[in-house]
Amino acid sequence: MSFILATTSSSITAARRGAKAVPPSLMAMLREDIACGKARDPAARSTLEIVLTYPGVHVIVCHRLANRLWRRGFRFPARLPSWAARLVMNANIHPGATIGWRFLIHHGTGFVIGETGEVGDEVTLYHGVTLGGTSWAPDKCHPTLESGVLVGAGCRVGADAVFIEDIPPGLTVIGIPGRIVNGRIDLDHHLISNPVGDAIASSSTASHSSSCEFHGCSVSLRRTHPRPPFPRGRMQ
Repeated sequence: MSFILATTSSSITAARRGAKAVPPSLMAMLREDIACGKARDPAARSTLEIVLTYPGVHVIVCHRLANRLWRRGFRFPARLPSWAARLVMNANIHPGATIGWRFLIHHGTGFVIGETGEVGDEVTLYHGVTLGGTSWAPDKCHPTLESGVLVGAGCRVGADAVFIEDIPPGLTVIGIPGRIVNGRIDLDHHLISNPVGDAIASSSTASHSSSCEFHGCSVSLRRTHPRPPFPRGRMQ
């Protein structure tokens, strides 16, 4: 199921705003990425396990390094860590993409983030997510995920999109195309209601009710207007 959970995180953004004025150290960002993996993944047992066996962490390490090189003008060397992540883990993050603090990728395979894509702080992606191109404009042609967003497996934002419009903060959106289902954040996303299924169920119930009413009417008509008896007579 593809879905996005979006929530406001003004306090997190405000706290990071001053820190972003001075570029944080690479090790500080990586420590935060590893820590959030342990906090958000109930299957994580230790920091060592996350560092050595989590492909999502390996992908973000490659991207953090590639992004530093890219921003310092070393464009070709920046492509090498990005290429390695794509080759080994099937994860394509452009070195120029902007990714905030405490970024977590569950099952870090099969996702794409373009060059002008922007990801805020405290964002979680599952496998198969695409932040694809929305236009040919060179300045900004990929989507932006604000802080505190959770994107479910297989979700496509932008090119070949499931979600093609802006989503207001604090709402849950699921389905193809995306539909707002409620204004409450519920991280037990396997319990999220399905608006398409609900609509089909409501339509089926209404159809069944109409069928019953029509059936009752037809029975009433048969009782009110009984069929006349066949004429009796001797067959020739």
